[in-house]
Amino acid sequence: MRRLLDAGSFAEADAAFDELLAGGTNFVDDRWVRSTVLVHRALLAWRLGRIPLALELIAEGWTELDTQPPSGGSAAHTVSMLGFLLEGIGRRGPAMDLMSLAVQIARDSGDQPSLAHCELREGIARVFRAANQPEQAAHQFAAARELCEEAQSLAKPGRVKRSALACLARSLVGTGDVESGERVAHETLTLSRDNSDGYAMALANWVLAVIRRSQGVLTEARTFASRALESAENIHESFLMMRFSRELAEICKQLGDPVGEAAALRRAVTAAVSAVDILKEGLGQALEQRRVATQAQRMAMAAREAALRDPLTGLANRLGLERMAPVLLERNASAGRVPWLVLLDVDYFKEVNDFAGHTAGDVVLQEVANLLRRECRAGDLLCRWAGDEFVVLLVDAAEDSREAGPVVAERIRAAVNAHDWRLVLGRLEQKPTVSIGVASGPHNLDQLFAAADIGLYKAKRAGRNRVENGTDQPETTQ
Repeated sequence: MRRLLDAGSFAEADAAFDELLAGGTNFVDDRWVRSTVLVHRALLAWRLGRIPLALELIAEGWTELDTQPPSGGSAAHTVSMLGFLLEGIGRRGPAMDLMSLAVQIARDSGDQPSLAHCELREGIARVFRAANQPEQAAHQFAAARELCEEAQSLAKPGRVKRSALACLARSLVGTGDVESGERVAHETLTLSRDNSDGYAMALANWVLAVIRRSQGVLTEARTFASRALESAENIHESFLMMRFSRELAEICKQLGDPVGEAAALRRAVTAAVSAVDILKEGLGQALEQRRVATQAQRMAMAAREAALRDPLTGLANRLGLERMAPVLLERNASAGRVPWLVLLDVDYFKEVNDFAGHTAGDVVLQEVANLLRRECRAGDLLCRWAGDEFVVLLVDAAEDSREAGPVVAERIRAAVNAHDWRLVLGRLEQKPTVSIGVASGPHNLDQLFAAADIGLYKAKRAGRNRVENGTDQPETTQ
């Protein structure tokens, strides 16, 4: 795949990539090897301009990377490629950290081929940083030279060795050894032509252009820069295209060749637009993925919220009460307050359903829920327990917490009793009221509920439409 891309055979590379993807990665058992495969495929997809797929593969590979500490040649490859990708999109701080880490991982593993790959990537990144940041050039060229010298000595004859030689040539020139740099550049040029290696060929021609320009031989410098740019364009390497077209424009300017300079600048703009389009597409895909993920998260949260709510009244349901009550009771206990639970039941609800219909019964329950909201505080936990039974767990009561339950319960009872039910029930003879049991004491939902249930039973037996205390305290009868 990489040989096809470096030779500019994009149609064949695209077809081969589809065939590669069809094979999947399930055959890979080792997580680090799988991560390496995924990230390497992301690099290939990026080169082919398949940005959404590249981002998807990067994300999947990075997820695999997080599963265990990096060690071994596969881990080094993965970390290095991720760093190289970040370098390409301008995230230079973390990019160099990752590439340097990858070199150390590969060195510790004793995997020489992996070490050569990792050193090459860091070396290339440092060479281009040096070319773009003159104030750091000496340090970057020296580091790149050390990396590329070792990389080309470790690599077997092939693409990595040729690219390492080209990178070494530029770092030799950058550290002042122009004669050695030129010799290595010519050697790389011969090897890359024989192997149709457009990437190494582009780098080697660029190095020779830099040398001739420094020597004042501008006509030859223009020729080499043109060849470097042409090779980069043939393999669709937008980053190299931008770098080499600017180099060519500067040489043409020095030569007094405005036509050549304008043409080179147009090619630089074309390369920049292409790179921006790629990044825009990548950003758009990333934003869309983020939007989908956020939407899914909101839907999941809404589903969880819905599972805790009664759809008819909008109050918490039984599950919601059981989930939230322990937290509220713990808060009350920490504040030194006495917890109160109010349990109420709609009186004559069966008659409402029998004579006015179940739709009217549903409206009665909704009206009771609205009255609860009006008479209770926003922080109180309101719940439709089951059927026509409701629960209120009082939180942060402003009244003396020792009397809060009966006081709030009486407000609720009075509000329901005084409510005008004619719009809901017409002239139904027996209007709805509520019987209420209250309880306080332990910071335990089951115990509070049991005590309040006793109070509710007392209220029903005593004639309904009243409040009774189910705890061992003097009863409050309204």
